[in-house]
Parts: sequence; structure tokens; C-alpha cells
Amino acid sequence: MRPTGRAPDALRDVSIEPGFAHHAEGSVLIRMGGTEVLCAASVEARVPGFLRNSGKGWVTAEYGMLPRATHTRGEREAARGTQSGRTQEIQRLIGRSLRAVIDRAALGEMTITLDCDVLNADGGTRCAAITGAWVALSLACRHLVGMNVLKASPMRGQVAAVSCGLVGGAAVLDLDYAEDSNAEADANFVLTDAGGIVEIQGTAEKAPFSEAQFNDLLGLAKLGAGRLFALQRAALEAP
Repeated sequence: MRPTGRAPDALRDVSIEPGFAHHAEGSVLIRMGGTEVLCAASVEARVPGFLRNSGKGWVTAEYGMLPRATHTRGEREAARGTQSGRTQEIQRLIGRSLRAVIDRAALGEMTITLDCDVLNADGGTRCAAITGAWVALSLACRHLVGMNVLKASPMRGQVAAVSCGLVGGAAVLDLDYAEDSNAEADANFVLTDAGGIVEIQGTAEKAPFSEAQFNDLLGLAKLGAGRLFALQRAALEAP
């Protein structure tokens, strides 16, 4: 039995609220159980130096956690003057995930930055950030089409992320903090709606796990991602 009583293949309660940041070209507040992440997309009419005169745009991300997003206060990285390795790794993951489903040539020489700020953390913050950021990015592209900056949206598919793990010897979907901190193995799956794999991050916390157990986790991840894709589409259709 999971601490929350969820079935092994059950996501936490998920909601995606578009338009949360009023001034951003695209934004959502995504909630996955007790995890809440604000994802805001900002558009700039420039690209990094390595892309100038290439005709291609750029999509990147920044990630951070509010000091009291967790049980104890965390120091602001801006006050410390440097980002942690974890922060850098997560924001690069978000950027890679989004670039996998956008036509950068169709975007043109513009940069879209996704700011993903964790308001409350209860496990799976990077997965929530990726899933929410895709909706914010899609809304920003829709805005550019509406402003006649682009003729059509450069989005070429959906991407979402979900965690899975082995808890008490059983494969379970969408770990919360209590499960993640006691899992025998945990993995984050970044998947596309076309069935593609963008990235898998998996770790055995105790004994190594088998190929059969990994396949169980992958099967759960595909199931969970399918549900997240439907929620993403519903968010885009909201008034």
C-alpha cells in the first residue's frame, strides 16, 4: 500500500492552470500532488551568439526553488552567488526536453526562455517543470502567431515527464517525496506523444534492479505520460 493509498499506476492529482503569470507570453501553474511549479515563457528577438545569422531560434530554461518550497528553508542561490550543480542539471534537462519538440528553423531567430520556479516541492519537481513548461511554450508560440510574428506554430509534438520507482519491491508511478526518499530505485522519464524517448534518468538507490523491473517502470511511465499529454491539451483548450 502506498502512503497515500494510490494504486501503483495512479498519478497524483494533477492540474494545469494557464495564464497564471499575467505579463508572460505564456505561463501555467502546474500542480502534481503537493508539488507546484510556476512556468513562464518569455520571448526575445535575439539568439545566443553561436546562432546569429543561422535562421534558427533557441529555447532554454531556468529553474529555481523558493526558499520555503521544502520542509526547511533553503538559501537563495542568488544570495550565494552561484547555482548548485542540481539546479544547472535540471534547467539543462528542461531546455533539452523542449527543444526536442520544436522546429527551431520555423521559430526564426528568437529566444524563448522558460522560467520554472518551484513554489512547493513534494517530489517530481523536474517532471512537473517539463510538463508545465511545454504548455507555457505552446502558449507563447500561439501568442506569436496571434501577433503575426509567426505564420504558424513551430511546435512539433508534445513532451512530458514523470517519475517511477521501486518501492517495497513494487513498481509505482509518480513518486511523492515520502516514496522517493525510501525508494529502492527511481527514474525520471521524458517522453513525447509520438512515442519517442528524450531522456531517462534512473538510479538504483540500494541493490541493482533488473531489466524486467526497468521495463515495468517504462510501461508505467508511458501510461502516466499519456494522461499528462491529455491534461496538457486540455489546458491549451481552456478559455
